[in-house]
Amino acid sequence: MHIIDWSIVVVYFIINILIGLYYYKKASGNTENFFLSGRKMTWWLAGLSMVATTFAADTPLAVTELVGQNGIAGNWLWWNMMFGGMLTVFFFARLWRRANILTDVEFIELRYSGKAASFLRGFKAIYLGIFMNIIIMGWVSLALGKILKGMFPESINDGNVMFFILAIMIITAVISAMSGLWGVAVTDAFQFVIKMTGCIILAIIVVNSPQVGGISGLQAKLPEWALRFTPQIGDGASGSTGAGGIFMMTISTFLAYIGIQWWSSWYPGAEPGGGGYVAQRMMSAKNEKHSLLATLFFQVAHFTLRPWPWIIVALSAIVLYPDLPAADKGLGYVKAMNDFLPVGLKGLLLATFFAASMSTIATHLNWGTSYFINDFYKRFLKPNETDKHYVSASRWMTFVFMILAVLVTSFMSTISGVWAFVIECGAGLGLVLILRWFWWRVNAISEIVATVTPFIVYGVLHFGNFGIPFPQTLYIIVPITTLAWVITAFITKPTEESRLEEFYKRVHPGGIGWKKFAARMPEVKPDKGYGILFLDWFLGIVLLYMFLFGIGKIIFGEYILGFLYLAIGIAAGWIILRHVNYLGWGEVNK
Repeated sequence: MHIIDWSIVVVYFIINILIGLYYYKKASGNTENFFLSGRKMTWWLAGLSMVATTFAADTPLAVTELVGQNGIAGNWLWWNMMFGGMLTVFFFARLWRRANILTDVEFIELRYSGKAASFLRGFKAIYLGIFMNIIIMGWVSLALGKILKGMFPESINDGNVMFFILAIMIITAVISAMSGLWGVAVTDAFQFVIKMTGCIILAIIVVNSPQVGGISGLQAKLPEWALRFTPQIGDGASGSTGAGGIFMMTISTFLAYIGIQWWSSWYPGAEPGGGGYVAQRMMSAKNEKHSLLATLFFQVAHFTLRPWPWIIVALSAIVLYPDLPAADKGLGYVKAMNDFLPVGLKGLLLATFFAASMSTIATHLNWGTSYFINDFYKRFLKPNETDKHYVSASRWMTFVFMILAVLVTSFMSTISGVWAFVIECGAGLGLVLILRWFWWRVNAISEIVATVTPFIVYGVLHFGNFGIPFPQTLYIIVPITTLAWVITAFITKPTEESRLEEFYKRVHPGGIGWKKFAARMPEVKPDKGYGILFLDWFLGIVLLYMFLFGIGKIIFGEYILGFLYLAIGIAAGWIILRHVNYLGWGEVNK
């Protein structure tokens, strides 16, 4: 690292701190300002904040590992989530904004009643806000540590890497505590520009290096299976190499991805029906239309704009570092940074990974604190304090969560397998998260059962040594979980009628699941036009896949097919925007 590189890093940190200072007063009024930016966020800022949060320090390394092991088609582990993402855009974004709540956990007592609802809200505030939250921050920080050790092998080791992680966490916590969601969102937008610029520059330099020889050289040096956008379906074991060296995926594996995982499994940032920090951004939008457009923009940027620079570096790493073991394929990204970046650009890429880590951690600090303060501390411990007290408590808890995340990081050793583990342990919960909006019979106990059952089945499958790999495990976990919570919904006492009526009046989701309440309260105007919503959901999926594959085809020189894909995607997007603009969806909140 040259003095120029370090200067770039220093300037990056100064800009972030200045943004935090600028938004200090805006975050100080009350918890709605601190956690939801006073519900005044525009669609583009909310959308940028979502996509920046999902671009963590571990993400390029994880994609590099997937591509290194399975080629481009390995990304179907997360590309299948487009189906659920677009479902959130058209069926849930406006409802989250309309609910007028502070966190998605608060939704539980808006929708359910009784002691079970209170227990579920308190449990999720602790489980998601503390346990799951600090684990996510821990693996993001662990990834940053691996990057730092890869970039500075002679000066940073296991003994002192925690010092650097602690320094990054402190700076992030200070900015988050000072500025609340306003500062987090604006720094997210700034950091996203830095991150994408750095990754694009790295991809261009590496693929055009003499060792790779440009896109044509990359294509010539790679096996055919590595360049496939969709997996070759075969009869062998999933992930095996078939005749001719083609990467094979079983039919059951592919169907599990596109037919089960996206709607059934809970995963941070891709919750069926929305949730977590995605719901937080939707609830912070100016109105329902901005909420919908923010989520639509997030899906487009998340799935079609971000991946290709990482994929190009990952494919180049297969050529450059063929001897890396399968478990360490992700380190090819860091090695490429070290080996090919000149003075100045190395500092930019280091700032890129600082930005990737900080944007995710800042969001999780603010989001996790919102759960603890709003849904546990204020709800159960100190219900009658002033807004000033809750904002002050929120700032203190931001630092507490930061300390806990650092402690968890110090005990972590690997991030491999985390994606699959989280998906399996949330398998079957997704359908409850979807139907609780549209079917009055879903109650708090059924959601508790849907939350707990996947852990039990997962434990039996894995500790029982049945030898069933992911994602085939979904064929077992999802049906058992679904059957368990549906039976529970029918044999347990339903939510109190008064609570259901209040929910219906506020959210008025419409649909056959609320038919008896619609008949009882004709003055409430339920949502209509579900035929158009399903059409736009389908068109949204077409939009994403056409943009994703179109950009990829153009990169690899198939211009006619690439621009045809883009044209189809643009046509789908045009129809969607016509519906949004001319049907007047959510211009004024009800």
